[in-house]
Amino acid sequence: MTNKEKESLVLARLAAQTLDEKKGIDVRILDLRKVHGAPAEYFVIASGNVPSHVSAMSDAVHETVKKATGMGPHKVEGYQNAEWILMDYFDVVVHIFQKEKRQFYRLDELWSDGEEVSISTK
Repeated sequence: MTNKEKESLVLARLAAQTLDEKKGIDVRILDLRKVHGAPAEYFVIASGNVPSHVSAMSDAVHETVKKATGMGPHKVEGYQNAEWILMDYFDVVVHIFQKEKRQFYRLDELWSDGEEVSISTK
């Protein structure tokens, strides 16, 4: 694993751990490095119960990643209605859904060729 890949994994785990601490539901990291045509190295996926929970999780990821790495997301989409917030950190994309939207879009299944990675380093 290159240094860049290690940094991406650290960022993915940091985001996932933050989502878990904020009571994110079914927090997962998918390693997409071996998936042809994948838009990122890692997807971090989680669900929240209501829009305020989804936006609070997004805020927490932004704050935690910024504090730890100095990086902000390149782009954030969906924050206003908070049904599906996408946070683009280039090599890591964080997806935070309301539960119904996650079930509808089935992103976990769409990218099931990716290998699931533990959110902890233990």
